[in-house]
Amino acid sequence: MKTQIAIAVGALIISFAAAEAQDAKPRAEDGKKPSEILGEVERRPDFQRLIEMSWNDRGYYEIEYRTTDKAKVEINIDAKSGTPVDQE
Repeated sequence: MKTQIAIAVGALIISFAAAEAQDAKPRAEDGKKPSEILGEVERRPDFQRLIEMSWNDRGYYEIEYRTTDKAKVEINIDAKSGTPVDQE
């Protein structure tokens, strides 16, 4: 009986820890709006057109765009600060 209680308590502790870890993940809603981030990228002098913009669970937007000279740019922008971050 004590073993069963100990197992149940251990399972609860593990499930609470997992729930906390899930809550600790950065969320797009916690930072700037995607339209604000994209607006900042569009104001770059060489920006021509957006190829793709997606959310990364590490807390940044992955953005691909073409420049006026047709080069492809891949950049990661931190959702909270709006500044570029290194790829991980």
